[in-house]
Amino acid sequence: MKAVILAGGLGTRISEETSSKPKPLIDIGGMPILWHIMKIYSSYGINDFVICCGYKGYMIKEYFANYSLHMSDVTFDMKNNSMEVHHKSVEPWKVTLVDTGLETFTGGRLGRVKKYVDDDTFCFTYGDGVADINILDLIKFHKSKKKTATITAVQPPGRFGMLEIENDNVLKFKEKPEGDGNWINGGFFVLEPNVFDYIKGDSTIWEREPLEKLSHQRSLSAYKHRGFWHAVDTLRDKNYLEELWTSGKADWKRW
Repeated sequence: MKAVILAGGLGTRISEETSSKPKPLIDIGGMPILWHIMKIYSSYGINDFVICCGYKGYMIKEYFANYSLHMSDVTFDMKNNSMEVHHKSVEPWKVTLVDTGLETFTGGRLGRVKKYVDDDTFCFTYGDGVADINILDLIKFHKSKKKTATITAVQPPGRFGMLEIENDNVLKFKEKPEGDGNWINGGFFVLEPNVFDYIKGDSTIWEREPLEKLSHQRSLSAYKHRGFWHAVDTLRDKNYLEELWTSGKADWKRW
C-alpha cells in the first residue's frame, strides 16, 4: 500500500521557518516533520511514498537525494577525489517526488499524482501533523466500512490555559484544558482509487468539494482517534513538539 503526503503549501502562518524552507522540512528533534510522518507509516509496514511537492519542492528532492549521505559516516579523500561511506544507514523507503505546482490546491495536488498511485486502496495525509495513530487499525476500520474514503477525526485540546472564576477568585486553573468536544479533520485518510473522480482540477480544495460530496453520499466514514495528535501551524506548535521530543514524551514515536 502507498501513502500520499501533501508537501506543497506555503505555510504562511509559520513564516519564521517557511521563508527559507518548505513547511514539511521544519525540524523536530533535528529531523524534518516529513520524516516523522513517514516513520509513523513505516513503523506499520508502509514504505512506498508519493510526496506532492510545490513551494520550494526542490529542497525536498535534495533532502532525499542526499539522505543516505546525511545518515552515514563518510570519508572524503580529497587527494584522490573519492568518497567512502561507512555504516550506511537507510530506510526501506521508496519515495516518488512529484512537482504538483506552486498554486495548486490540496485536492488538485492529490489529483496530479493519480498516475503514481496503484489502482488500489491508499493512505493520504498532510505534511505537517503527527499522531500516535495505529495505521493498521485505521486501514482495517476503513475496509470494514466499505466506503470510498475514511477520515481520521480528532479532538484537539484547548490552545490556552483555562480559568474557572467565581467572585473574582480563580477556583481552578488548567494549563492544557480539553477542547470544545468537537471532532475535526486530523488527516490520515484511507482512500479508494475512485476518489479521483471527485477531483476536477488544480483548483479543487480537498476539504470542500470532494469531502463534502462524499459526506452527502454517505461514502465517507470517520475513524475516531482519541490519542495524541498535533499539527504544526505556528511557531508555538513547532516549539511544543520540539519540547515533547527532547523530553522523551513524543507520543507519536512508535519506532
